[in-house]
Amino acid sequence: MELSALKVIKKMRLQKLRQGIPFMINSDILESDQCFLEFPDGSIKIAEAATKDRDFLIVYEFSASESNSLRKKLKLV
Repeated sequence: MELSALKVIKKMRLQKLRQGIPFMINSDILESDQCFLEFPDGSIKIAEAATKDRDFLIVYEFSASESNSLRKKLKLV
């Protein structure tokens, strides 16, 4: 069951990125109010929910090599 869920998430991720839409990745390695945002250009940022509006505040931007390592760690590639 876990493998099929991962397949669905990977498919959805690729669809969003191909449409030019960032993909939000929740992970227990981040604080509860944070997530990873992966962008169509391949960049990944740590974001947290902004309190005043329905947007995100970027708190960290990974380098290209860090982004690649994170994708491997999260089993997205």
